[in-house]
Amino acid sequence: MTFNPDDILFWQWGLLKLNATLIFTWVVMAIILCFTWLATRRLTSGTHPSRWQTFMEMVVSLIRDQIREVSHEDPGPYQSFIGALFLFIAVANLLTIIPGYRPPTGSLSTTTALAICVFLAVPLYGIQSQGLVNYLRQYTRPSMFMLPFNIIGEISRTIALAVRLFGNMMSGTVVVAVLISITPFLFPIVLQLLGLLTGMIQAYIFAILAMVYISSALVARKGNEAPTTITTNSQTTSNQTTNSSTINTTTKTTTNSSDANSPTQSGGQ
Repeated sequence: MTFNPDDILFWQWGLLKLNATLIFTWVVMAIILCFTWLATRRLTSGTHPSRWQTFMEMVVSLIRDQIREVSHEDPGPYQSFIGALFLFIAVANLLTIIPGYRPPTGSLSTTTALAICVFLAVPLYGIQSQGLVNYLRQYTRPSMFMLPFNIIGEISRTIALAVRLFGNMMSGTVVVAVLISITPFLFPIVLQLLGLLTGMIQAYIFAILAMVYISSALVARKGNEAPTTITTNSQTTSNQTTNSSTINTTTKTTTNSSDANSPTQSGGQ
């Protein structure tokens, strides 16, 4: 039995191969495109949106809330990338209930491609947020000796993303296949349901980790903004203290002038 979808060939001509990974990847993308078309073809801001629009709004709101909780930033710039990762992995894993379907996430080539997308997105968002110089400066903190270790860390977490998703999906496929050959009734059904839950969890974890890595590229900007905010607050407090002192001095002067004029007025009467 073949477990890796890369080994299932539908067509080959020389070095060109059309395997199950490519076919099912296109199927997943087609399903997502059809769903988004159905959900957005009759968008309305009224009180009675369609079921497709309601479901899509719920998914988008969930993604935006998770991005905001992780990054403490406006989710707008990141929701398209993080949402695309989550939806692709989730739909690819949910379709495992269809007989004969092999999830493209069970191929190391697919998970590596997704991890490379995250690897490229992290510096792009970081440079866009704080500039090229400030972003590259992170790799030399706290000293220049940390440069090679920080680079190795970037590469290793990319490999970990790819291997984690591939390992979890491939292991589920292998276990279900083995149990079907041994006990072809109850246990495979239960494990198939658990596999759906595992697939959704893996999609969530992959998207959250991608957002965590992107957020780490924005830390330096927050660190640079903090002293400015503190300085501004200190200046505002100083100005308020100065204004309060001026008001108190003016009040005392007015009071003394009133006290000085009172005897004069009394003597005149």
